[in-house]
Amino acid sequence: MPTSSTYRLAYIDWMRGLACVLMFQTHCYDSWLSPEARKTTLFMWSQLGGTLPAPLFLFLAGVSFALVTDKLRQKGLPGNVIARTTILRGAEILGLGLLFRLQEYVIAWGWAPWSDLLRVDILNTIGISMMLMGVMCAVLSLGPASRQVFGLAAGAAALLISLLTPLFWTTWRPRWLPWPIESYIDGVHNLGQPQSWLFPIFPWSAFAFAGLAVGFLLVSDWARQREAAVFASLGAVGVGLIYLARWMDARPVQIYSAYDFWHTSPNFFLIRVGLLLAILSVTYAWCRWGAGQWAFSPLIQLGQTSLLVYWVHIEFVYGRLSIVPKHGASIRTASSGLLVIFLGMLALSIMRTRWKERGRAALEGGRASPPVPAGG
Repeated sequence: MPTSSTYRLAYIDWMRGLACVLMFQTHCYDSWLSPEARKTTLFMWSQLGGTLPAPLFLFLAGVSFALVTDKLRQKGLPGNVIARTTILRGAEILGLGLLFRLQEYVIAWGWAPWSDLLRVDILNTIGISMMLMGVMCAVLSLGPASRQVFGLAAGAAALLISLLTPLFWTTWRPRWLPWPIESYIDGVHNLGQPQSWLFPIFPWSAFAFAGLAVGFLLVSDWARQREAAVFASLGAVGVGLIYLARWMDARPVQIYSAYDFWHTSPNFFLIRVGLLLAILSVTYAWCRWGAGQWAFSPLIQLGQTSLLVYWVHIEFVYGRLSIVPKHGASIRTASSGLLVIFLGMLALSIMRTRWKERGRAALEGGRASPPVPAGG
């Protein structure tokens, strides 16, 4: 399978592109549909599909983190250097998340509350999760840790975060912290109670650590020799997790005093991880044996520039530059706007990729050019 210069495999970009498309349709229908249209089955399924992009982005961040970390280890870099590199990358993503919030606040000047500057959004959580994964890898690098140890530690961290989430949202809430800091733990914001529309560490970072565990499995020599079988097994494990979580949720005995299935439940976390594993397995098969790479793939293209299209499309859907009147459109109008957003973001992604390729070619050409002789 072709590998890009940044060691991203095609199925990872395809999955990230799928997350972008699901994100587009969720945001467009949520922002544009009229109150009457929001009562339809289409809107219900649209919002259900909207539960996947954030877990997908975080899960794939974990998988990519494992691939990059393993590549750096193969180059012989010491553990502290790898940790510093990955933690700084996470800090960069966190900084971009804060910059994005500043941009949105400036654009919405006059009606957006100042507290929006401190909203814990998906970019913030991806950055924090990468930093936490870097810290974990730094600690494990102090000893002779193998890929298997890294993977087991990542899986244990994902499970622990999921199990602690109901407690940090209720009885263990760190109310003694200033709300901008507490919001990174339980998504309380400045509203006094954890908010389900935010992306705090608990439970969202668990998806990144789950992806990290899968990533370390995929880079192992054992998995590389049995690649197709491993991906098929991951899909089967995913289906098994879904049924296991549903069985556990149906038990009459619960270990938590406050049980919120849709927001903090470990059972719902396992169901979503199961879905992610199933999607990963199908995506791998589609990119290897299906039509995923027969020709130009819009999803792979979007996946390669997911941060850019996420950043830009928000303003044309929710912001002042919205291409469709908000909360007043029919399904047909909103669907037409969704098509425009998809094509526009795809065109932007292509332009970004070509610009980078031209810049890289010019840089390499400049390095390869011999010096001009004096008087030449």
